[in-house]
Amino acid sequence: MRPGPYERHRELLQSVVRAIAAGECRRPFTEATGQDAADAGMRSTRTAGKVFRSLLGRPFELGQPGELGRVRTESSPYGLAPPIDYPRCDPAELIAAAGRAAAGWRAAGPYQRAGLAVEILRRLNTRSHELALAVHHTTGQPLQGALRAAGPRAQDRALEAVAQAFAESERVPADLHWKSAERGGQPLQGTCTLVPRGVSLLVGCPDFPLWNGCPGLFASLVTGNPVVVAPHPRSVLPLAITVRVARQVLAEAGHSPDLVTLAVAEPERQVHRRLATDPAVRIVDYTGPARFADWLEQHARQAVVFANRTGLNTVVVDSTDDYRRLVRGLALASCRCNGTVRTTPQNILVPERGFTTDEGHKTLRDLGADLGDAVDRLLGHPARAARALGAITADEVRGALTDAARYGPVLHASGPVAHPDHPYADLRSPLLVRLRASDERVYTREWPGPVSFLVGTESTSHSLALLRRTVARHGALYTSVHSTDPLVLAAAGTAALDAGVHLVENLDDLPADPSSALAELPGSGVNFVTGRFRVVRSRRHAPPSAPVPAPTRLEVDAALADV
Repeated sequence: MRPGPYERHRELLQSVVRAIAAGECRRPFTEATGQDAADAGMRSTRTAGKVFRSLLGRPFELGQPGELGRVRTESSPYGLAPPIDYPRCDPAELIAAAGRAAAGWRAAGPYQRAGLAVEILRRLNTRSHELALAVHHTTGQPLQGALRAAGPRAQDRALEAVAQAFAESERVPADLHWKSAERGGQPLQGTCTLVPRGVSLLVGCPDFPLWNGCPGLFASLVTGNPVVVAPHPRSVLPLAITVRVARQVLAEAGHSPDLVTLAVAEPERQVHRRLATDPAVRIVDYTGPARFADWLEQHARQAVVFANRTGLNTVVVDSTDDYRRLVRGLALASCRCNGTVRTTPQNILVPERGFTTDEGHKTLRDLGADLGDAVDRLLGHPARAARALGAITADEVRGALTDAARYGPVLHASGPVAHPDHPYADLRSPLLVRLRASDERVYTREWPGPVSFLVGTESTSHSLALLRRTVARHGALYTSVHSTDPLVLAAAGTAALDAGVHLVENLDDLPADPSSALAELPGSGVNFVTGRFRVVRSRRHAPPSAPVPAPTRLEVDAALADV
């Protein structure tokens, strides 16, 4: 008999659970791909390209309830056509279908749910290059970066969410036994049941739909919650493929495929807002600008909101013992994916008096000029520029590049960069603007695209105070500090703790893309998982133990005879 989904993937799942408990990094999909791509089931780029092209210009079928029509919302920044049309379904019907499927999914238990989640990830892993092409042609990311954001590394991140959710589910004891503190210590017994919160909504990210979306999707599934996926209108296909694979796996296992559905609509319909405020939606996952995160927390009060704000990624420069390495790292971070990666540094805080380096004292003017030169060298070769930059897909990015240049001296102007293979793709070099610390109204706004500000401060202490205040208010995915002074590093660590942000110390490889970004779960740590379920307890008097019957006379005589 064929083993169940948990038994098939038990060793893989348990190895990740053990790694999390030990504080170790375990990346099975990435490791398998690095050792032997064939063993990992990876399709070749050519085969994936054929599969991807077969999707173009055709209806993307899902068999979902409540279909009202078809909708096309995407366009490739690289000129690939024709677009794909998706089912536009009634949001109320999707939520109702998810609710109907929930009881059977809850009854399946954490072992079966976790096993099926790993099976979904395994099948997605075999389509990594196809998913990368989908991300490439919807978000504008260069192909290599798209593979990092949609392939094995993204699947490992989702697997971490599966393992964490499974481990937390296992912590809930099924049976309880204790004695009452009253009534002479009368024995009691009861049960603990993990109860999912309800329908979960994933609001898709336009730039990194799988990297940012899959952890919430799989954490909800493993803890027993059906999921409605509402992708960003600009990048539907990566999540649509994920939803279709999930529905296939669930149906093959005898579960309702409506445990995972796709909600797509024209941008003006604001379907994500309608879904987020539906009383039946009890969990919302979102990664992106703080403005919509604030809206969710204000209006989706019936739900637990896991909002991961991209915010103001900030670099504090105090001193360095490798100036050229620092400059190269900042230049590369500002270029990658045209800044749309949302982990590129926006604010670089440097004392007005300058800072010490292994090459002597450097001023803000020196740093600005050297950064500009490093960017120009990096983008000087067309093929290298195409690998670093991504094609711009949104008018808001173009507008931001024009608008930001008005607020201060431009240290490096943004300009068009030719793509060697796609002449109509809109690639732009990053913009670097000099600001004063008093220009908070400018640099505390989250700017989309490749916009960075070199902000002059009174001192490193002032820089850390700005970091603490601005990041605590507006959020960030990370902050970075460069210093050779242990006291400064300690103060930066305290500032990061106060602001509630991850800290990177003296690393030139800033978290500029998902391959190097901090890989832990988004949101609120363990609460990212435990907030998706409740534990319901029952209690009752323990039945009296059966009395031991007195021995009969025959039994006594037999015992004496033996003696």
